[in-house]
Amino acid sequence: MSGRTKSYFLSDAHLGAAYIADPRAHEAALVDFLRGIEPTAKAVYLLGDILDYWFEYRTVVPRGYVRFFGQLARMADEGIEIVWFTGNHDIWLFDYLRDELGITIADPSGGGLLKDIDGTLFFMGHGDDFGQQPRGYRTLRGIFRCRFLQKLYSGIHPRWSIPFAHGWSSHSRKSGPPVPVLTPRARCAVELASRRLAVENPALRYIVLGHHHVAIDEPVSSTCRLVILGEWISSRTYAVFDGSSLQLLKY
Repeated sequence: MSGRTKSYFLSDAHLGAAYIADPRAHEAALVDFLRGIEPTAKAVYLLGDILDYWFEYRTVVPRGYVRFFGQLARMADEGIEIVWFTGNHDIWLFDYLRDELGITIADPSGGGLLKDIDGTLFFMGHGDDFGQQPRGYRTLRGIFRCRFLQKLYSGIHPRWSIPFAHGWSSHSRKSGPPVPVLTPRARCAVELASRRLAVENPALRYIVLGHHHVAIDEPVSSTCRLVILGEWISSRTYAVFDGSSLQLLKY
């Protein structure tokens, strides 16, 4: 355990997405990355949309991702902290993966949560609820997180609900994965929220988000930086904190 001193951050792998040409190779690359960081990782923070779709039923487990889940379980068994933040695609993570793999599922309100890592204050979240979002998106997000509607949805047989969900996820992406771009409106919302958060928390040093599929590392104040992790579909960007500084890197 003495060599495990680093914390890793990644997001938006979208395992299982219909637009990924070779799903097995895509999963294998992520597993290889996790195996590679295993000797040095004390913690791994998965900041949402790791799966393109997931819904936990009481007695049914959706197919796929066995090697990925196995690697997470192996790392958790070795004492590495694994924290998986829900995104807007893997919203319905409840207790199965938490209990089966021994990881922590985080679904914080307010866009994310504050966490002290090695004496440095971080704010982490998926990013879809960070800053002012359009009303339509807020409404849809509320529907997806409604417990009553989740219970109704769970009553639909998986042979119908899973294909429907995958179709919903990919209906606007038939030509390929989402283009990594932060629109001016989204950038403004993120920057305003980041500056406000830094003012409210003077000790804050890093704001780490996913969701936007674009890699960004820029200051929001004299002492705080905004890091958007990019994606793990083609760019395969991630961040690592060694106890003193955070770096945004490419695998």
